[in-house]
Amino acid sequence: MFLGEYQHSLDAKGRITIPAKFRDELGEKFIATKGLDNCIFLYPIEEWQLIEAKLRSLPFTRADVRSFARFFFSGASEMEFDKQGRAVLSMKLREYAAINKDLIIIGVGSRVEIWSVEKWTQYTENAESSYEEMAESLVELGI
Repeated sequence: MFLGEYQHSLDAKGRITIPAKFRDELGEKFIATKGLDNCIFLYPIEEWQLIEAKLRSLPFTRADVRSFARFFFSGASEMEFDKQGRAVLSMKLREYAAINKDLIIIGVGSRVEIWSVEKWTQYTENAESSYEEMAESLVELGI
């Protein structure tokens, strides 16, 4: 399970260093894609395969299913770490997430998210004010 928050920076070649405990769980090869809220999602291959199977089971005749699948899969790529534990974030993903230099890496249970510092700060400031409301709505969902 991925947990925690870490601040890092891109190097001049667009590489990031993922925390060691996240690298261990992601495995040698993993998937990066456009996440929700303008962040980047990282998935271990096994988790990616589960998501892929779930999306494949949805009716492709629905426009929202087709649109989401196109966006989610077209932004995806298989990645791996170099010997120093770094991975190259594609320019497309960096642009999507507005990551120029400083970034935040967070663990979110089954995935890792990478955020620009600015977007993460904005997001957390907005979310903090409704944290209790979110918790209540999750209780209504049976969590």
